[in-house]
Amino acid sequence: MEHPENSSEYAGLQVNSGVEQPSIVNPYLKHGRFRRRELSVGEMVEGILKGDVTILSQAVTLIESVNPDHQARAQEVINKCLPYSGNSIRIGISGVPGAGKSTSIDEFGMHVLKVKGGKLAVLAIDPSSERTKGSILGDKTRMEKLAQHPSSFIRPSPSAGSLGGVARKTRETIILCEAAGFDKIFVETVGVGQSETACHSMVDFFLLIQVAGTGDELQGIKRGIMEISDGIVINKCDGDNVDRCQMAATNFRNALHFFPMPDSGWSPRVLCYSGFYGTGVKEIFDMIYEYVDFVKANGYFDYRRNEQSKYWMYESINEHLRLNFYNNPQIKAQLSAAEQTVLAGQKTSFVAAQDLLDAYFAQLRK
Repeated sequence: MEHPENSSEYAGLQVNSGVEQPSIVNPYLKHGRFRRRELSVGEMVEGILKGDVTILSQAVTLIESVNPDHQARAQEVINKCLPYSGNSIRIGISGVPGAGKSTSIDEFGMHVLKVKGGKLAVLAIDPSSERTKGSILGDKTRMEKLAQHPSSFIRPSPSAGSLGGVARKTRETIILCEAAGFDKIFVETVGVGQSETACHSMVDFFLLIQVAGTGDELQGIKRGIMEISDGIVINKCDGDNVDRCQMAATNFRNALHFFPMPDSGWSPRVLCYSGFYGTGVKEIFDMIYEYVDFVKANGYFDYRRNEQSKYWMYESINEHLRLNFYNNPQIKAQLSAAEQTVLAGQKTSFVAAQDLLDAYFAQLRK
């Protein structure tokens, strides 16, 4: 169909092509113009000791990097910050998913900052997807008050499928946070499981958050997680759930009587509170600071920290040996062939593993 503007009666009509559209890329933007200058080890340590949270965040990112050069620089930073660490109260917080850990940490943090003052660092470990290896790192969304508080520092880290590595990095991050002047540190774990043992090996007080009315109280009083807890608190004690929480607290107290006395000499207590309404939080921190005074008086506080230092020395040895084994060029070349022999049924998994280890140690002896 012919356009009407092309008709002869519109001979005097002129249609302009319009204004030329600019490029969506800023022509004045130079590549690398806004690239952050890489800080030296000395500048990073100086910034951390001054309490600069931006530089502290960069240092933590350096610790979490798998780049060998970054790891070497991170160890230098940690070694120089080590003399300024150790002056904090470290509290591990664990519980089943949905127990209200993040919401409780928000209330706990605001309470302790209001009552005790000082600075608080929250180190949260977010479980990563086994399929995509990604994490949403969304704990800050449930810590609205702390996220805006000028005296708090919240650092979520992905587990990335390596629980031991994350635990080691969290341990090193604690050193940097203490050097930056944070005198209270919360470590939130992934959830109930193996991570609790790693968390217990880096904190002074291990707090277990439970919920009532889930249908099976027996699951909550099994050994293992209960034995390493210094205090047990039952969340969501509000509204119609108060009686169930009190009943669950009674069950936990009865169960604790069957466990041997901890090495600290402290009998774990069971309290109820509401993280949503903030009720009962004062009693929890009265218990925590009473525990700290108790173990400092009988010498267990220093003993536990010394044992933790030894534990992490051996953990570091184990991790370095594992990384060295898998990064060995000869082992890398033989791993695929070893896998095929196992899949073909020519060797058992144990024999194939022993052959790889023998080849690795033979190479070391050369």
